[in-house]
Amino acid sequence: MSGKLHIVATPIGNLEDLTPRARQTLAEVDLVAAEDTRHTGRLLSHFGVKTRLIALHDHNEEQAVATILQRLEAGQNVALVSDAGTPLVSDPGYRLVQAAHRNGITVSPVPGASAVTAALSVAGLPTDRFCFEGFLPAKAAARKKMLAELAGEERTMVFYESVHRIADALADLCEAFGDDRAAFVGRELTKVYEQCLYGSLGSLRRMVGDGTIATKGEFVIVIAGVVAANDATYDVDRLLLILAGELPGKDAARIAAELTGQKKNALYQRILELKDTGGDS
Repeated sequence: MSGKLHIVATPIGNLEDLTPRARQTLAEVDLVAAEDTRHTGRLLSHFGVKTRLIALHDHNEEQAVATILQRLEAGQNVALVSDAGTPLVSDPGYRLVQAAHRNGITVSPVPGASAVTAALSVAGLPTDRFCFEGFLPAKAAARKKMLAELAGEERTMVFYESVHRIADALADLCEAFGDDRAAFVGRELTKVYEQCLYGSLGSLRRMVGDGTIATKGEFVIVIAGVVAANDATYDVDRLLLILAGELPGKDAARIAAELTGQKKNALYQRILELKDTGGDS
């Protein structure tokens, strides 16, 4: 009888976020497949778990899958973990899970920490619909191309970013989505020096520039979609007419940008067009 493959979430920072079930699973399986055996070894040692480790990462996944599959087919139980958080979320492992399914092996989740859901829970942005885009491309041209393709995205977007590229990434995000787009930056989530900051993309970029947001650790960026905000969808022209009837044009454009996620300058130009046509265009 085949063994079972457990997909086990591990802490993204605070070790106490390892669930009791995850700890028990890691202790009871025959083998733990880990992205970095040294990193996971320290986690297991902290909890007194002595289960044998095997490496499974981007560079050896094909070979490791074959080995682990043999163990599973021989009746052994295996736990798959990543360095932090929920496996397969921007981490290796899907080939193993796919192979297990194809070979009739039971795959069972042991849920827990995830940087994506942790960030969404404190971002203050709509979460009824969201998309996870993983790490932005390292090269500027590829990054800008990807962001241009997301310019019309209505769902809340979640990105991972490294400390080495956070400033450049925020600059490109401002260029793609506008300085006024509502956003959130989570740094070192669940760790000692955690920062959770909400604001416009422009303000968050300035915070990184002046050191308010330290350029250390790991980052999650959450950005409002182009239309959705606070669970509402707006008739933008009608919104602009109402705001422009009560406020100066630039103030109306700024507020509309915060509500819709669209660029302030484009909204201001639209206000001028609506005034010229009497709101009938």
